[in-house]
Amino acid sequence: MKTIRMYITGSVQGMFFRQFIDKTAKELKLKGFVRTLDDGRVEVVVEGRIEPVTEMIKRCKEGPRHSSVKNVEVQDMTNQGFDNFKVLSM
Repeated sequence: MKTIRMYITGSVQGMFFRQFIDKTAKELKLKGFVRTLDDGRVEVVVEGRIEPVTEMIKRCKEGPRHSSVKNVEVQDMTNQGFDNFKVLSM
């Protein structure tokens, strides 16, 4: 089990970015959450098997169509024990 936090910067607001993350996490069977922070960054916390977590990082760096990801900062975390994946409000 691997748990990571990502901070994503770029043109990621108003581009259905959180919905893209939600769909991707569920497709990869990852648990955790996504939310937009006050400073405009998108925070993503996911946990699951190593291969799907690695794939999630790759897809976050690419982003959905019409987005422009400038940077993805990845931090390792201890397991959080999430039950599912959620899109959170600010």
